[in-house]
Amino acid sequence: MGLKGFAEGGIASIIAGCSTHPLDLIKVRMQLQGETHATNPAAVQTLRPALAFHTTTPGTTLHVPQQPLPAPAPRVGPIVVGVRIVQQEGVAALFSGVSATILRQTLYSTTRMGLYDILKQKWTDPHTKTMPLSSKIAAGLIAGGIGAAVGNPADVAMVRMQADGRLPPAQRRNYKSVVDAITRMAKQEGITSLWRGSSLTVNRAMLVTASQLASYDQFKEMILEKRLMSDGLGTHVTASFAAGFVAAVASNPVDVIKTRVMNMKVEAGEAAPYAGALDCAVKTVKAEGPMALYKGFIPTISRQGPFTIVLFVTLEQVRKLLKNF
Repeated sequence: MGLKGFAEGGIASIIAGCSTHPLDLIKVRMQLQGETHATNPAAVQTLRPALAFHTTTPGTTLHVPQQPLPAPAPRVGPIVVGVRIVQQEGVAALFSGVSATILRQTLYSTTRMGLYDILKQKWTDPHTKTMPLSSKIAAGLIAGGIGAAVGNPADVAMVRMQADGRLPPAQRRNYKSVVDAITRMAKQEGITSLWRGSSLTVNRAMLVTASQLASYDQFKEMILEKRLMSDGLGTHVTASFAAGFVAAVASNPVDVIKTRVMNMKVEAGEAAPYAGALDCAVKTVKAEGPMALYKGFIPTISRQGPFTIVLFVTLEQVRKLLKNF
């Protein structure tokens, strides 16, 4: 039963991930809007003229005119971002990094869906055939955390491949595939770079899995208990869309920080743009305001909704097909 749960979850996740990949790519591009990698202010000191020490009196402050900072680029919505990608990079660019998505779903989602199914079977009351919401959340947290740790290399590769097109041609990484991305990262930046932002990935995956899988089961049970609908396509679509909305609200702030940490380019001999997740969060909020943590929320919910619907509708159908195996 356990292995069948992994297979069912893996098939459904790969189908859902590939079908909603363009929406995920637009979300990543929007989350990187407004990101600046200015030189560390502590390292840039205002220079005084050579004779300033001799020509100023104690207590006198020398004012050096500063160049005005460039105005930030205006933020645009998901439709504009999508149109620009097609115009500047071609339609195929909407599927940049799809090989990484397939690998990510194979590693991360297969693991989390299979583990959640095993825990759900073990923790379900054999008499009432029900499981408390707290147990569903706990199962989601455990399954999501383990799945994210397994799939983090593919997640890093996916983010980089999706974001590559927004860089100037001279700065693009131009990964040929997810295998090329992972291989080059390991050689050029060290094997640990494959787990860059892993704490964020784990935290996000725990939130997404707990909110998505637990919400779906809970909404589905409520609909069936109150006999609002029968156990069919309508119930699956309604419960999955509600679960997708809950997952998007819970995970978007962590997702923004994760995207930026994974996408940052670390040059040899130079300080990294972000010292870690907390540093990235602080710099993002200071530079762009607290609502920057919900950047890309519209494409996130636009992606989470269809993704979750395709995921659970496909999962229910796969379960029916594999029922006798």
